[in-house]
Amino acid sequence: MNIIKPEVEIIDMADYDTIVKKIERIGRVCYKSESNISDGSAERFIKNILSRGHESVIEHEAITVRFICDRGVTHEIVRHRIASYSQESTRYCNYTSDKFGNEITVIDLASGFNYDLNNASDKKKYDIWKRSMEESEKAYFEMLEAGATAQEARSVLPNSLKTEIVITMNIRSWRNFFKLRTDKAAHPQMQEVADIALAEFKKRLPIFFEDIVTVHD
Repeated sequence: MNIIKPEVEIIDMADYDTIVKKIERIGRVCYKSESNISDGSAERFIKNILSRGHESVIEHEAITVRFICDRGVTHEIVRHRIASYSQESTRYCNYTSDKFGNEITVIDLASGFNYDLNNASDKKKYDIWKRSMEESEKAYFEMLEAGATAQEARSVLPNSLKTEIVITMNIRSWRNFFKLRTDKAAHPQMQEVADIALAEFKKRLPIFFEDIVTVHD
């Protein structure tokens, strides 16, 4: 069994200058103020429309991201609309094959919940979790050895199973995603991957995301 931390990868995102100029050009159609376009006007325009809640304009640009996380987190992610999703399928992926290292991979519980493994209580919880993951892997392998198909055997796989999901959302939907999923009320493992993604979005597209404050800021 392999235990890993979650990861986030930006798959498709245009460069910042291209996006802000595109959004300004589209947004100014609403006001027929195209003549006001000048060097440096795009960020001022976008900041103004966002401050007034006129976010429909930023739906004209989409971003695609790969999340590597556990399946419990993806059950929450796919509730977001409007978006497109493509996810690793346990119906067709047989984790006894060489390309999966002949083992299941799970997302580290200690990472998302900030366990201190020098603390007796956290260590006990972690050991119980790890033992459960190992038992799930054993049961999965036994099911396959007994002649079960991957889609039958997946019924014994845990929520902590590593999965990959590719998400495409427009910028407005990403803003909504981050506001909800970095909030203190969000599940800790959801916060973990959302924080990773938001930090990258803020770095690459500051004008669209710099106003979103997380519990870790």
